[in-house]
Amino acid sequence: MKVIFLQDVKGQGKKGEVKDLSEGYVRNFLLPKGLVKEATNSNVKTLDAQKRSEEKRKEQEKLDAQELGAKLAELTVKVTGKAGEGGRLFGAISSKQVVQALEEQFNIKLDKRKLEMDAIRALGVTQIKAKLHNEVTATLKVHVVEE
Repeated sequence: MKVIFLQDVKGQGKKGEVKDLSEGYVRNFLLPKGLVKEATNSNVKTLDAQKRSEEKRKEQEKLDAQELGAKLAELTVKVTGKAGEGGRLFGAISSKQVVQALEEQFNIKLDKRKLEMDAIRALGVTQIKAKLHNEVTATLKVHVVEE
């Protein structure tokens, strides 16, 4: 019996997959638990439409991330901190402070977990990588100035 998996079933298939399984297993176990539905023509067409819309959504997310990455590459975010002799900061500049400054100065909202950085401990310009999407990373310049 051909079925479409609605959820991942260990050892059988993943969500959205179409497989041929034994009728008893499907009728007695998988259907009552709502893990699969029968692979009729209309159900298969619906599945294909869902896959196409999901691909379109993922492609749009990637394009948005590339656009944001290009914008971030052009920007230099200014962050202030108290410093002592030799340009060493008292404390450090964290990703949270960088994201707040980015939002205040350029009105760009970004999750602090997307920034791949260690704490900045010196004055000057530092380049930080931002992972915006699985396939898109951007470089952001952070200029730390003394208060």
